[in-house]
Amino acid sequence: MPLSNYTLDNVTEPEYGKILSVWESSVKATHDFLIEEDFEFYKNLIPQYLGAVTLKSLKDENGQILGFMGTADGNLEMLFVHAEARGLGVGKTLLTHALENENITKVDVNRDNTQAIGFYEKFGFHTVASSEMDGCGKPYPILHMMLAKDKR
Repeated sequence: MPLSNYTLDNVTEPEYGKILSVWESSVKATHDFLIEEDFEFYKNLIPQYLGAVTLKSLKDENGQILGFMGTADGNLEMLFVHAEARGLGVGKTLLTHALENENITKVDVNRDNTQAIGFYEKFGFHTVASSEMDGCGKPYPILHMMLAKDKR
């Protein structure tokens, strides 16, 4: 399915339930290091974060959300792709939009999410610092990545 059939849209509050479903699918496919109790903890937090970021989604020709991202103040705060849409260029399309239109220069990534680290490195991000705990004080180390100056 070519990405030309897809649309990039702002996410509206009535779509938050669909966004949460995409988040759940994505995290289950990519965050195998996350214990079930913490998965539920983060799932309950996500709706609180959605209103604090600029949300964009990529939808197929039927209006189904394949992936979404949230940005704020030059940071890519979240980027999640539905498990069934992985490998179709959804993440690439979202990140390219963020880089070209949202002035994104920073992203935080779970250290154990090696696929995501490689994805961001392909776009010119590199690790500038790390934290042993995530922003919620959980033992999931975070890499703080920044876009290389020559890529800005």
